[in-house]
Amino acid sequence: MAGPLYDRLLRPPVRSFFLLGLRGSGKSTWARQNFPGARRFDLLNEGLYQDYLRDPSLFGRELSLSAPGATIVVDEVQRLPALLNEVHRFIEERQIRFVLLGSSARKLKQVGTNLLAGRALQRLLLPLLPSELGADFDLARVLRAGSLAIIWQSPEPAESLRAYVQLFLKEEIQAEALVRNLPGFARFLPTAALFHGQVLNTAGLARDAGVARTTVTGYLEILADTYLAWLLPAYEARLRVKERRHPKLYWTDSGVLRAVRQEYHPPTALERGPLLEGWIGMLLRAYGDPVWGVGRRFDALSYWAPSAGGTEVDFLAERDKEFVAIEVKAKTHLAPRDFVGLKAIADLPGIRRRVVVFLGERPFRTSDGIDALPVTEFLADLHNGRV
Repeated sequence: MAGPLYDRLLRPPVRSFFLLGLRGSGKSTWARQNFPGARRFDLLNEGLYQDYLRDPSLFGRELSLSAPGATIVVDEVQRLPALLNEVHRFIEERQIRFVLLGSSARKLKQVGTNLLAGRALQRLLLPLLPSELGADFDLARVLRAGSLAIIWQSPEPAESLRAYVQLFLKEEIQAEALVRNLPGFARFLPTAALFHGQVLNTAGLARDAGVARTTVTGYLEILADTYLAWLLPAYEARLRVKERRHPKLYWTDSGVLRAVRQEYHPPTALERGPLLEGWIGMLLRAYGDPVWGVGRRFDALSYWAPSAGGTEVDFLAERDKEFVAIEVKAKTHLAPRDFVGLKAIADLPGIRRRVVVFLGERPFRTSDGIDALPVTEFLADLHNGRV
């Protein structure tokens, strides 16, 4: 039985656009909700795919039947990037509005389409956000099984996650020929999952996965291009080259991350910290980057790690040359050591607010102005633009 349809925060642009994102994030459902009368071409239909593969011009001849200004939805567009030549032509000649759905930007970039050279915008659909789930939001469930729409609505999320990882390897990686060595990539995935929330050590990751360092670099690009993971840069104002820090690696969805590691039990205390941190990072990106679909609260997002000592702050959100420093602690009670990073960053020019997000029930402010916010209060501040 299908689950409820949630009202997503993403609103469709007026122009043609790509809607990309993790497989199973709900792109097709979103398109049907927002464009119920649009003509739809689904490239998962194998017969249609084979017809266009043999003769891409057939797509153009069929598009010619559409009225000027019509809206056309093309699902799984990354399977046949050559069709974008016809999309380009009909945007120019007929002012047709295209909604181009896909789960990977890799093949689109590989063939040099450059996402239609600016003629189409780009949007990303994320796992379900707390404000979209409303009363159904459950933090423990999100940390355990993620919030991908296809998994959230499954009566058996663990089994669905197992199948999801296999489907990703089969349809996203093998079928699209994104890697030459599928067993090597399959070994790489769980190793990369162990680096979630950590500063990226490419050499160490390559060693642990048993593949070459250059191969790992390519594999990390695949994770980014298929929206499975993303990199958070270090804040580098006025740092010398030798002081620059490597980015941190975060997986987009905690359920997929844990499925890759074959972990389906409730998260342990050690797991909850990185899982909560990664989920908060995903939300900051969602509300900070207009391409991620729900607005622009920030101009840049990074983590802060000064060159001296091991002090860090998880996230540094910048807006109009002012900063909000955010630490994430998966604990119900905070100790003085939990504020060390936020105390250290106080002298960074432009610091507007310092926040620690934690699992307690009541907010408070320390004597030196650090706000301790329970998750629900932080979510409200983020959604309403108060962070």
